[in-house]
Order: sequence, then structure tokens, then C-alpha cells
Amino acid sequence: MIRKLASATLALLCLCVALAASAEAASKPNLVLITIDSARADRMGFLGAKGAATPNLNRLAGESISFEHAYAQAPGTVVSHASILSGSYPQSVGLTEIGGTLAAAVPFLPEALKGQGYKTEAFVGTIELDPVNGLAQGLDRGFETYDAGFRPVIPGDSKAAVTERSGAEVVARAINWLGHNAQGPFFLWVEINDASAAHASYGAALTAADSAVGKLLAALKLAKADANTAVIVVADHGQSLGGHGEDTHGIFLYDETIHVPLLIKLPEAAAKQAGTKVGARVRLVDVAPTVLEIAGIPVPSQMQGQSLLRAAKAGGGSDQPVYSRSDLPQRGFGWSALESWRTGKYLYVRAPKPELYDVTADPGETHNLAQSSKATLDTMASQLDGFDRRFSGQGGKSSSELSSSEMQKLASLGYVGLQTSAGAATAVSGTDPKDKIATANKVSAVAPAVVAPAKAERAIAALTPVVAADSKLYLAEYTLGVALAERGQLADAAKHLRNAVGLQPDSGWAHFEAGATLLKTGDFKTAVVHLEIATSRLPAFAPAHSALAEAYDHVGRADDAKRERGKAK
Repeated sequence: MIRKLASATLALLCLCVALAASAEAASKPNLVLITIDSARADRMGFLGAKGAATPNLNRLAGESISFEHAYAQAPGTVVSHASILSGSYPQSVGLTEIGGTLAAAVPFLPEALKGQGYKTEAFVGTIELDPVNGLAQGLDRGFETYDAGFRPVIPGDSKAAVTERSGAEVVARAINWLGHNAQGPFFLWVEINDASAAHASYGAALTAADSAVGKLLAALKLAKADANTAVIVVADHGQSLGGHGEDTHGIFLYDETIHVPLLIKLPEAAAKQAGTKVGARVRLVDVAPTVLEIAGIPVPSQMQGQSLLRAAKAGGGSDQPVYSRSDLPQRGFGWSALESWRTGKYLYVRAPKPELYDVTADPGETHNLAQSSKATLDTMASQLDGFDRRFSGQGGKSSSELSSSEMQKLASLGYVGLQTSAGAATAVSGTDPKDKIATANKVSAVAPAVVAPAKAERAIAALTPVVAADSKLYLAEYTLGVALAERGQLADAAKHLRNAVGLQPDSGWAHFEAGATLLKTGDFKTAVVHLEIATSRLPAFAPAHSALAEAYDHVGRADDAKRERGKAK
């Protein structure tokens, strides 16, 4: 009898625990983060753009808190997404627009949510955000599912590269997952890349992105998950569209690429501020802390942003200074990095030729006050200095620096005077990107050719004179090398890829492309060196391990080849 009572008591206790856990899970809101690549704030209907075809976003804004002055911390896809998901500034995340690895010490939103019982899923539309085959190693940390699976250009490989998915396809994949997991709680990140991939009509691309958002919102409603779901919609950065001379994005820090749309729709139970417009200046590093507050999860002290819900309650009186940074000028071209500081009515851009704009009187940021308003310039520069000091020792960090062994290996191949970091965060020495934006435009226009072999000839024709005029442009040398390898011009390809390695020796992709090309030329010993470095920096990239195994076979290292083939599976 006593045993039966004890057994019954234990069963009842287990049931209570299970019911409590179920109730707790049910009370947790679902979280949906939608990032729209390259969407400018001034092209959104809900932010006042006339004729903007963004009906779904406009409708969502009526149910949301909309932030009229939200600013990205970087004008590129990889770094900005890392900042959004980590609540950390570019100096801390460990990634650049040419690659790297998410810093292990950086707190990460999906990891924090997974630790609190959330299902964590990601669906992305560009190879740039593929942690295995792209530029964003570590960005899948904390995700149970990270749906990428793209395929880069591989010299000599007959399989077609896959580098982009339309927003409609990305959302279809997410909806399929949602159909089996609507019970939650879940954190779902969906990245829509239509506007970044568009070359013909930017407006049509934004409309396509808006349509994809509408389909996802409809699926949430159909699954009866919308009432208990918070939806955050934000652009990672904007698009210059010729503004200030820049055709696309990645270099400059003006409003065209840094001012972005941001909406937060709270679950119905907390949606008291639906339709609220917040005029305060806010930052994308604030997104991750906001998501955690919505979920009722403590924000890690290491996160550098703060919850936007406080700004929403304060209305327009809680402006935050905004820092932004662009490393692509330095990492991609060897020019000066750029930093900006927005506070009050001013935008200050730290560059070899400094810039100061009164954005209230001059919203187009065309009248530089740097020479006529020296006192204001000095004040802004001093504030930026103070901010930069918070990151002392972190400036330019992109990935693990070359080890002494790697340095010795490269020295044996004739590489000397290698630089292993991008330099100090406050560096403004060297070439001002404003003076070279035409060159950046030429390179950016054909960079997609490295993932579209049929266009390799165009890239070769465009970049050959560019590198002849300036041999210090990593992105041009790398792109030209890959394009030449695609056309079977292996000797010339190897030369330019060697130059790319010399300019950015910590780039795993430069080492892989160089090694894969040298493998085809029969220079197996040199290929081994580059592929060993590539596999250490791209540990999950199977083709690098396969290529290294082949190179080991040719130099008589059968056991090493077997080991690498095991890693390639």
C-alpha cells in the first residue's frame, strides 16, 4: 500500500512538473526576426516614402512600434548581421566583409534563447551568410537549424555555384518548417536578399521582399501562432544607388546605407504601443537586447546595446549617439577604414579628409562643414575617440591571426612583410575612399562574377586594367584570380591569387582558391601549404579538405590524405 501511494505521489509530481513546464513554454512568446538586405529607410511607405510599394510592411507598421531613425553599425551584410544577432559593435564581432569567424567571447542571441528552451531556426538568402560555404563562420552558433547550403565557385568543378535564393524561396522554406513547429516557443530568423541581388529595379526588388514578408506573416496567422509572436523587421543596411558616388554599399557611412527601417510588433498581450512611431535615434546593436527583453530573458552584461522598449516608452527624448564603421575600404582595397558618429543634429565621418554635416539643414549630407565648423568637428572627434577607447586592442580583429607556423610556411614560399590585421580602429592614414570610389564601383560591379562563371570573361576584361594600375587591391586581385581560374587560365590565376594572399594572409578563401588552382597546375607542394591554412580557417568547408587530401596524395602523404578525406564527409 505504501509503495502504491509513493508511486502515485511520484506520478502526480511528474505530471505537475510536466504541466508546469508546458505552461511555461506556452507563456513564452515566439520570436520572428526578419532581416531585409539593402533596404533603405527612405524607400518605405510606412516611413513616408511616396509611391512605395510596401503594402505588407505598411500594414505591419500599423500594428507595431516603428523607429523612424534606426541606424546600422556597418554598411555590409556580414558584419551588420553579426552586430544585430550579438548586440555587439563591429570591433567585437570578429567578422569582416571578406570573411572571418564570430568571436567566441561575443554573446549570441540564438544561443541565449536556445538555453532557455527555444527552438532556434535560421533561413538565409545569400551565400555571404553561409557559415560553411560563405563568409560568416560561427554565425550558426546556437541555431538548431541553419538553412543555407549554398555552393561557392570551386576551380575546375563542373557543378554550378549556388549563391542566392529569392525571398519567396527562403520564406517558403521557413513556412514549411513552421508547418511542423508552430507550437513553439521558437526563434525564427529569416533573411531576405532580393534588394541586394537586384541589378535592374531596386523598387521592384523591395516589392518582392515586401511580398515575401507578407507570406510569412500570413503563415503565422494560418498556424494560429501570430497572437503569441513578436515580429521584428529590420534592414541590415541600405543601398547607395549612386548617392555620394557609390553604386551599391559597403564603403560609405552616409544615410543611404546606414539609415534603415525597423519595426517591432509585440505579442497581442503586450501590444499596447501598436502604431507608435518613435522619433529617437536608435541602433541595430539594440535589437538583440530587445528580443531578450520581449522573451523575459536577462540580457548578458557583455551585450553592448540596450533594449529598444525603453526608447519606445520614452518617445523622442531618448536619442542615443550612433557609431558605425566600414572595414571594407581597408580589408578589400587597402585604403583607410571609415568611422562615423551621429549625435545631435550632426554626422561626423572620420576619414583622411574628415567630414561634418548638419543633417537637419542638409539631409542629403552634401555640404561638408569640416573646415568652417572646427569647434563642432573637434567635439565630435573627441566623443568618437572616447567611444573607440572602449575597444582598445580589438581594432581590426577579423579572425585568428596567422600562427607562427603559418607565417613560417608562407615565408618559405617567398611571402615577406605580411600584415595580419586591419590596423587600429581609429586609423585614418592612407587613401581616402572618397578619392577612389570609382575603383570600388568597378570591382563591385563584377565581383558577382566569381559566383557566376559565365560572366568570368566580363570580370577579366574589367579587372585586368584595374590591377595593372594598382596592385594593392585585395578584392580586385582575388576576384580576377577566381575568374581566370574559371576560364582555365591557371598560371595567370595563380599569380593574382598569390597577390591576394599577400594582401590579406588571414583570408581562408584566398588560400583555398590559391591552393585549388595550384593543384590544377601541378604545383602540389605549394598547394599543400595554402590548403593547410585554408582548412584551419574554414574547418567545416568540405571541398578544402578534399583538395588537401588530393594534394597530400601527390606528395606521398597517404595517411594525411586519408585523414582529410574523413573530414570532407
